[in-house]
Amino acid sequence: MDKIDIEILSLLEENARYPLKYLAEKVYLSSPAVSARIERLEKQGIIQGYHAAVDPLSLGFHITAFINLTLEPHQKAEFYPFIESCPNVLECNCVTGNYSMLIKVCFQSTMELDTFIGHLQMYGKTETQIVFSTPVPSRGIDVRKLSDDDEPEEA
Repeated sequence: MDKIDIEILSLLEENARYPLKYLAEKVYLSSPAVSARIERLEKQGIIQGYHAAVDPLSLGFHITAFINLTLEPHQKAEFYPFIESCPNVLECNCVTGNYSMLIKVCFQSTMELDTFIGHLQMYGKTETQIVFSTPVPSRGIDVRKLSDDDEPEEA
């Protein structure tokens, strides 16, 4: 990965809908050359997808919460398909510490959140934090901050 790849990634993180021609102008390459670089970055798994950022509040999802869950290792085979099937789960991470799972959820009401927590408690103990505000929203890696020493090796 070179500095041009990093610039392309940065531009795509800024706006994944930039036209190929615009990206090419920004990195001083032809559109086919930029297209080839993007395809290579996708094949390497560096670019994992393109997503629209949707505001949950505008859709009536006023409750965001983080739920810690204690889960025994033997329960993972049953738990993973369950949690993956829950549409209100935004993210689920296996973590270290007193709990084994950290789950980010979004609901329209505290009653829905309470019902969901009841389902989770079939797997283990929970602890929930409701979000008041989000001063730093979810964001990607600032690839422009990669120094020459930190750059991943070319495959």
